[in-house]
Amino acid sequence: MKRLKRFKLSDLLIGVLFALLFISLGLIFTINFRPLYYMDVKLLNIAENTGYPKDDIIKNYNALIDYSSPFYKGELSFPTLDASPSGLQHFKEVKDIFIFFYGLCAVSIIFLVPIIIIKYRKRDISYLLISSITAIVLPLIVGLFLAIDFDKSFIVFHKLFFNNDYWIFDPITDPIINILPATFFLHCAISIILFVILASLVLYLIYLYLKRRSGIRYRKSNGIKI
Repeated sequence: MKRLKRFKLSDLLIGVLFALLFISLGLIFTINFRPLYYMDVKLLNIAENTGYPKDDIIKNYNALIDYSSPFYKGELSFPTLDASPSGLQHFKEVKDIFIFFYGLCAVSIIFLVPIIIIKYRKRDISYLLISSITAIVLPLIVGLFLAIDFDKSFIVFHKLFFNNDYWIFDPITDPIINILPATFFLHCAISIILFVILASLVLYLIYLYLKRRSGIRYRKSNGIKI
């Protein structure tokens, strides 16, 4: 029971905020980190497997990523590939999800900044330890499911986030799917997970640094160890 008292509900909630922030930042980073796809074009032999010129593959991918930005205004148009109405609708829904995570990132920061300031003034750093642990739990669980069965996890993900089957592309009407192999999406998922793990580790290292620097061993409010 004594160990359980070390954890405050408020600290766990702060940990959830950090988790949402790290996941959002990880997604935003991965979306905009185009070298990941450029690497996969070569690693997965996308040009050889599809028959499309490498330059065209890059141009069409860049057009998709440009469109996915919340700052892009206009309709999606691929430079050299056709697209069906259902395919374009799916990418619009994907963009809406990306915009949601941009907003989630901003909201998380808005809530966390005053919390961090208040905690700093109170010399309370225990939330950093709890947050680093909380933030790492979800990506580890997701990573476990991906390791067990990526294909099934991929399908479950789409059924959870989309209320239609537009995500099931016909390569004839939506040839863009030919240059977006499932392995690339696996690499994107791994990138997000690694980002969250790294961010959680940084949070833990900050906790250790502040603890060592301050010399605080007990939470002043109730004498509980941190």
